Amino acid sequence: MTASSFFARSGRVLSTYVERLGAFHPNARLYLGSVVLSGAALGIYRLLFNFYILSQGYDERLLGVLVTTSSLTALLAALPMGYLADFLGRKASLVAGGLVTGLVVALIVLFPSTPVFIGANVLLGLGQSLAGVTMGPFLMENSGDTERTYLFSFSAGLQMGAAFVGNWIGGYLPTWLGALQGAEPTSTAAYGASLLVISISAALATLPLFFLRTQRGGGDRRDNFNSLAELKRQSGRLSRLILPMLATSIGAGMFMPFMNVFFRQVHHQPDPVIGSLFAWGSLAMGLGMIIAPPLADRFGKIGLIVAAQSISIPFLAVMGFAPWFWLSAGAYYIRLGLMNMSGPVYQAFVLEQVEAKSRATVASLVSMANNFGWAFSPSISGWIQVRYGFGPAFIITMVLYTLSTFLYWKFFWRAPQRAPRAGG
Repeated sequence: MTASSFFARSGRVLSTYVERLGAFHPNARLYLGSVVLSGAALGIYRLLFNFYILSQGYDERLLGVLVTTSSLTALLAALPMGYLADFLGRKASLVAGGLVTGLVVALIVLFPSTPVFIGANVLLGLGQSLAGVTMGPFLMENSGDTERTYLFSFSAGLQMGAAFVGNWIGGYLPTWLGALQGAEPTSTAAYGASLLVISISAALATLPLFFLRTQRGGGDRRDNFNSLAELKRQSGRLSRLILPMLATSIGAGMFMPFMNVFFRQVHHQPDPVIGSLFAWGSLAMGLGMIIAPPLADRFGKIGLIVAAQSISIPFLAVMGFAPWFWLSAGAYYIRLGLMNMSGPVYQAFVLEQVEAKSRATVASLVSMANNFGWAFSPSISGWIQVRYGFGPAFIITMVLYTLSTFLYWKFFWRAPQRAPRAGG
């Protein structure tokens, strides 16, 4: 390919991308505004929460229990939350999910104890489940076939871009707030004050959602029962859609909740360095998600997923076993960008396979698959880490990611992709 043809093709891709972004519905744009604020808060939370718990004298076993608690709650509540989301409507469900997150973080800081940590993570699981099962159907209802993949991917990429800012700020926030209190940056007081900032930010993130104009989402109970009956009739196809995601989530739950602990304990890095690492990692994820739609247009959704996940697995091995921090960090960035670019693309693919009235229920099944691994794997991984270190967790994850990629290939690579359903 000559330089002129390369730039011409790049120009066409960029022009198409801008055109797709311009087609976003006003509701979708308001949602993206909320995503920016919530993504930044989430970036800080994921970086500092583990450190906050460890600063109080607990170990990785409790961290695993807490991740399991929120994820298991989200798993068990997914189907009921799907029906609740239909009954409340998309707007109320999204607002409630965001407000619950802000409340949970405040409870963790104001009343620190093991029972409160566990109870707060139950509430967090409920809030995450309600927002999670609402997001996919909401984006489907507020997008057309042409720009749908772009909206799913751009939303996820924008959230990661905001998390980039949150991770970077989070790396320094305990130092700044600790200095104001005369406390050490790694003290409970510094981490607690930082988490209160997250609580306020999560509440503010709901403000754009109050301006959404959306219909109540299918509050008719007969539609809910009909959609459940339809899902039973399609159980074989739904199993093929869900199984690869399930394998991925089990693998991700083995190490993703502990990445900050991994870089602190294995590579002996301080909070600001880990915060910067997470920030650039979020940016890598965001860029991967943003460039995914044109790649999916060119190679197909499943082709992109299989290729990206296959290439990411060797970098996971390098990240987990490299003796040097710079090499592990470099592999961390590449793996994040590759592995996560396929998530929004596949979510759009799944929801395109079902009738509009079934989407909240299918989104619940997707949420259950994504939360299953995070519900059980962290407790197992925490136990493994205390006794054997991080190595076995990385090996288990590589095996499961390989299985997931094989299932995508087996179920969808050779089989013709089903045309999207009518109705939105």
